[in-house]
Amino acid sequence: MKENKAKVRIVSAKQSADDISLDASLRPRRLSEFVGQDKVKENLAIAIAAAKKRGEPLDHILLYGPPGLGKTTLAHIIAAEMGVNIRVTSGPAIERPGDLAAILTNLQKSDSFFIDEIHRLSRSVEEVLYSAMEEFAIDVVIGKGPGARSLRLKLPPFTLVGATTRYALMSPPLRDRFGAVYRLDFYDEDSIELILRRSAKLLNVEIDEGALIQIARRARGTPRVANRLLKRVRDYAQVMADGMITESVAMEALLKLEVDPLGLDEVDHKILRAIIEKFDGGPVGLETIAASISEEADTIMDVYEPYLLQLGFIERTPRGRSATKLAYEHLGVVYKKGPANQPRLW
Repeated sequence: MKENKAKVRIVSAKQSADDISLDASLRPRRLSEFVGQDKVKENLAIAIAAAKKRGEPLDHILLYGPPGLGKTTLAHIIAAEMGVNIRVTSGPAIERPGDLAAILTNLQKSDSFFIDEIHRLSRSVEEVLYSAMEEFAIDVVIGKGPGARSLRLKLPPFTLVGATTRYALMSPPLRDRFGAVYRLDFYDEDSIELILRRSAKLLNVEIDEGALIQIARRARGTPRVANRLLKRVRDYAQVMADGMITESVAMEALLKLEVDPLGLDEVDHKILRAIIEKFDGGPVGLETIAASISEEADTIMDVYEPYLLQLGFIERTPRGRSATKLAYEHLGVVYKKGPANQPRLW
């Protein structure tokens, strides 16, 4: 239950059920419309142009990085730029080798096959994928026991686009079969503002520059979070104002949503305050932090901690987590070194 709560946080980069229609309506269709990730876009543009000149499908492509940065969007853009169909699935959805074989044998020449959460493929499914990627063929076993025989099915050349948020969890043999591997990084505020401006136009929302800046600051460098905040602020403006999102209206709405100027929410503050106020700034073990705020340790590590680390508010040490001077300053708590070289509250 706690994990589900984390997933529906307004500042969570993970996709929720409410995001599906919004993401689809605001998704860029071409590389020229895609904001940010300039190095990835440049390399993709060259690869696409070269493949089209040769009349061949693209090399297999792996996209990795934190959730909400545009991996699925880029997969659709790649197919659109190549002028081919795209078949979409996810690692957990392919339970048996036969499921994968059914999808692969229905692909057309040069089609794009997108597997989200590819790190979650089972080993048996992954082994079928190896020959499909390298030789465009799969081996199917017919029958059982002594009478079983193997049949090799030829596949049309296709492009596999894989996406993962956990690159390290992918097996080396699978990683090595991708011809191009691209990492997507968090966006800067200027890029987020451009994305918000485009989204506001598509949603027919009037918004001023100050409001764009306020929302962009809280988006945690993630387009999905930015669009979700824009949607909630739009709702507030339509009910509590005249529909126009001014800076003051945006500030009021974001205050109601309990999202602070750096994009931290209530749980982020609980984690920082637990380390500072209950454990003298740390170091303190992850399990102890989790118990003190009634959360799961895995949820803290996978969902909350990455952004706090990115901001430099906490640090990992061999003895546990410690709050940094930046965290004290953000919470308005006096930071002073004690005699044991540990931060103390005074």
